[in-house]
Amino acid sequence: MSPFLDERGRRLFAANEAISLGRGGVTAVAAATGVARSTINRGVAELKAARNEIGRSIRRPGAGRKREAERQPGLLTALEALIEDAIRGDPEAPLRWVSRSQRNIAEALRRQDFQVSQKLIGQLLREQQYSCQANRKTREGSHHPDRNAQFEHINTTVKAAIAAGNPAISVDTKKKELVGDFKNGGRELRRKGDPEPVRVHDFEIKGLGKVAPYGVYDIAANQGWVNVGIDADTGEFAVESIRRWWQRLGNARYPKAQRLTITADCGGSNGARVRLWKRELQRFADETGLVVTVAHLPPGTSKWNRIEHRLFAYISQNWRGKPLVSHQVMIQLIGATTTNTGLTVTCDIDQSLYPKGIKVTDAEMATLNIQRHTFQGDWNYTISPRQQGPP
Repeated sequence: MSPFLDERGRRLFAANEAISLGRGGVTAVAAATGVARSTINRGVAELKAARNEIGRSIRRPGAGRKREAERQPGLLTALEALIEDAIRGDPEAPLRWVSRSQRNIAEALRRQDFQVSQKLIGQLLREQQYSCQANRKTREGSHHPDRNAQFEHINTTVKAAIAAGNPAISVDTKKKELVGDFKNGGRELRRKGDPEPVRVHDFEIKGLGKVAPYGVYDIAANQGWVNVGIDADTGEFAVESIRRWWQRLGNARYPKAQRLTITADCGGSNGARVRLWKRELQRFADETGLVVTVAHLPPGTSKWNRIEHRLFAYISQNWRGKPLVSHQVMIQLIGATTTNTGLTVTCDIDQSLYPKGIKVTDAEMATLNIQRHTFQGDWNYTISPRQQGPP
């Protein structure tokens, strides 16, 4: 019989044989079939339980205790009203806050003369397909009609630069960070009950201030450069960060380079409309002799910038749970960032000051040797040196 029975069938068959044999039947059946005694005993218990149920009256359909929603008309409607007020954010709703707690919802319904408990509220919410959920970032804002075409243009431009042996970099400013013993997101291993103490309030400490880490990610080499600025994040600071990357790393890595391709966000210090950014890029091109091609990501797609998930994400993981108490600590944590795919990061502090409010006149813009591309010239342009020959 064994090949024709499933596991439960074999267990019940062996148990039935053991019962029919009487005393010593479990031992005899276990020896004959190889089924464990504990398995046979479990089957015996199942058979006895089923036998006890024989003859028990079966309730007619619909019998038994009625559901609370039926016993208390209007309960579901009142529950929905409480939750919907909170979802809509109606400032006039007195119970707007109660959707955060089943206990408070139950108290509010009891004040309306409903007989409910916290457990019942949980059951009703689950039946109505409600659950506690966090916010999710899915809205990207306006969708430009040329967004996909721009990404294809960026991809083609970067591939062409790498194939020609020229550098292609992704640039952006990481979130500004307070320097001091402030809470930093994430956790790190410490002895139980001994968390590192940090300040309760995130007020800037005079003398330490904030820093603006500007990153340059070399796409082909999988290497990063971070220029930690102590002053404002301006277009001048952005180009200075690129200049320092070129002087420290890029020039030695690409000694025969003639062009530099930059992918950047459409806003911020390296935005497509920032005149100071373009003026400083012209100065950089004049100094280095490089032809600089810039391709901006479409508006609302800054999180798709390659530097975000190839460099900044790993820096945040590396310093999670560690207060950034000084510039030196920050530089060490950034410089120690590595990945299994070979990412290495070089970091330095930038003590220079970059004043805000610098105006670039129309006359200065007219002197730039800038050529806008035929496709989306506001996003794609090339800046060539104004003087030919070696820098």
